[in-house]
Amino acid sequence: MKKLFILPLCLLAMVACNDGKKAEERARQERDSLMQVIDEKETELNEIMGAINEVQEGFRQINEAEGRITVADGNPEAASSRDVIRENIAFIQETMQQNRTKIEQLRERLKTTTVNVEKLTKTIENLSKQLEDQTKHVQELEAQLAEKDILIAQQGEEINSLNENVSNLEADKKQQQEKIQAQDKDLNSAWFVFGTKDELKEQKILQKGDVLKSGDFNKDYFTKIDIRIDKEIKLYSKSAKLLTTHPSGSYQLARDAKKEYVLKITNPAKFWSTSKYLVIQVK
Repeated sequence: MKKLFILPLCLLAMVACNDGKKAEERARQERDSLMQVIDEKETELNEIMGAINEVQEGFRQINEAEGRITVADGNPEAASSRDVIRENIAFIQETMQQNRTKIEQLRERLKTTTVNVEKLTKTIENLSKQLEDQTKHVQELEAQLAEKDILIAQQGEEINSLNENVSNLEADKKQQQEKIQAQDKDLNSAWFVFGTKDELKEQKILQKGDVLKSGDFNKDYFTKIDIRIDKEIKLYSKSAKLLTTHPSGSYQLARDAKKEYVLKITNPAKFWSTSKYLVIQVK
């Protein structure tokens, strides 16, 4: 009789134990499901915040690039930096387009997410306003660059014209200098010849006892000198006589170690004042 009473109690205990296990399993499943939902929302939030951070980083890079852009007020020498400016403008435009795309993606994502939609919507609107402001600023920069490019081109043409004028002036100056040098050289040029009586006659320098009386003498027979430099003429002869007239006291006929004559012009201006041609007869 006692055994019959204990048996139902054991059965009741076993049923209660099974119900406890089932409840515990249901609680565990609910907990796991909740944790999964939390994890999914956290992942989604992290992805959204990551996209927002990328947009903000894009804005930072845009501001940095804008800081590298300087528009010189019509300075033609700044033209060399225009390529750098163009590169920064291109980078800004590309980054702005990337931000624009990311903001649109965030807008689409807000339609399906439940993660603090109101706050995220406000954040995205602020990003959109910032993008709009930067777009206007970049457009102003581009307009300034276009204006400066026109001014630089105009000044470049003026500089080219000035350079051409300077080149022409330098060419004229060079021609004038060459002309002056040629005139100066002519003014300080003289011609001399020495030879025997027969040699001078043969070249028609000496005719019937007169020297340089006719214009048909052989001018190529003379040697050209610069009277400022050439002040001594070696005659290679022990006999020498000046046939052209030159002021006394302006020269000396001296002998060298071989007893040969050397004409030393002591006063060139005076010596050549009467004639730029010198004829000396030697033996």
